[in-house]
Amino acid sequence: MATKSELTQQLGVVAGFADPRVDLEQYRTPPELAAHLVHTADLQGDIEGKTVFDLGCGTGMLALAAALRGPAAVVGVDIDPDPLSTARENERRVGTASPVAWVRGDVTRAGLCPDGSTTVVTNPPFGAQAGNEHADRRFLETTARVADVSYSIHNAESADFVEAFAADEGGSVTHAYAAELDVPRSFDFHKQDRRTIDVEVFRLDWT
Repeated sequence: MATKSELTQQLGVVAGFADPRVDLEQYRTPPELAAHLVHTADLQGDIEGKTVFDLGCGTGMLALAAALRGPAAVVGVDIDPDPLSTARENERRVGTASPVAWVRGDVTRAGLCPDGSTTVVTNPPFGAQAGNEHADRRFLETTARVADVSYSIHNAESADFVEAFAADEGGSVTHAYAAELDVPRSFDFHKQDRRTIDVEVFRLDWT
């Protein structure tokens, strides 16, 4: 098994969004964060031999990180076809051995019916844009329906919301840790060339 550092290096070739959409809050998940999340999931026995869904996969960073750790299969789902095209190119760059499928669909509406033990990884929109409020809740609703366990990235100080949501859906938070999301200037309203956002990553058990 590759180390977390080696996984980070392998993910360095994953291209981000060519033309990111503000309404979908499209930001590339940093390789360091993706490697940390998937390495942690793998140590918990949640990747190898499992079916892994990346909900809102964008250009495939989390999906491809998981694919490098020996899952049974990986499925990346996104509503925007352009990032999915980039994800396919990224798959060729990374050179995974596990089967990966890229599916265009609305995560909050798609009728996902996975077979077997399923892990969800997701960096959902945080709902920071007008008209997109509570987007992370809608992603969690789908996650609760299809996952045995999940790993999701949320704004800092989201613990109360995530724990309450999980409890309402019969799940529980088993692990949580702080992380940083490095966001380059992508939209006109951004004032800085680069900004670091404090985030939290949660492992949820839905069984």
